[in-house]
Amino acid sequence: MPPRNQHDRLTDEASLSSAQRGPLSAAAASIARAALRVIILCITLLEIMARFALLRLRRGSYMALRDRAEWLHGTCRSVLRRTGIRVDLRGPRPIRGLICANHLSYLDILALSAAVPCVFVAKREINGWPALGFFARCAGTIFLDRESRGSADDAAAQMSEAMAAGVPVLLFAEGVATDGSQVLRFHPTLLEPAILRQLEIAPAAIAWRHRGGQERDLCYYGDASFLPHLLRTLSRSGIFAQLDFYPEALVYPERKAAALDLHDKVEAMRRRMTRDLIG
Repeated sequence: MPPRNQHDRLTDEASLSSAQRGPLSAAAASIARAALRVIILCITLLEIMARFALLRLRRGSYMALRDRAEWLHGTCRSVLRRTGIRVDLRGPRPIRGLICANHLSYLDILALSAAVPCVFVAKREINGWPALGFFARCAGTIFLDRESRGSADDAAAQMSEAMAAGVPVLLFAEGVATDGSQVLRFHPTLLEPAILRQLEIAPAAIAWRHRGGQERDLCYYGDASFLPHLLRTLSRSGIFAQLDFYPEALVYPERKAAALDLHDKVEAMRRRMTRDLIG
């Protein structure tokens, strides 16, 4: 029988080895999860491109915004389902007008488009991104250079045209993605197309969570690099979004008052969602 001190040492070494294996196993599982999702995502994107090509053949050289919005709607539903990302939806889904939401990540586009076929307003830089720029153009995205007044006028005209055609337009009115710690002020300029036409504006709030982590882990903000962030995101388990639409669509007479009221409503929805998710 070994001396007691040797037994204790062996026991401690075994415990240490087990403790070391735990994090290593978790890390290996995360890497395997990310690798599998990358493969699934690549296959899904190839399939989606083929669907778009067939749609173009059927529709000819011109594709209506409604067709593009429906294509993106189906695309995002497929990506969410195949990557295991869940979206819990509350409130009536808008079917026309303008949707005004907070912005946390590129994941928001998946969740919002899967909920409502719509056209997005996005920063001009996305148009030049590999792959994502192509998909954004296919989806009829309205690109905006926030430093250019002429670009804002052009975007407003395109938004007005889309809403007149009965296609909802999705605007991230903060103008930038955040870490979720607060809802930034809403810029009023691009609310004007809906206000001039007296169309409904639907406030929407989104929150993200994953198993064992914080919302901030999934937010894509600041100077984060896209590919490393995407790989970290795909490695996480239990990703889900809470997406809330305000109970009623609103019509406003003036854009500055609209921006303040919409911000307050989205901020209040975010606070309630955060309490519910934590609780």
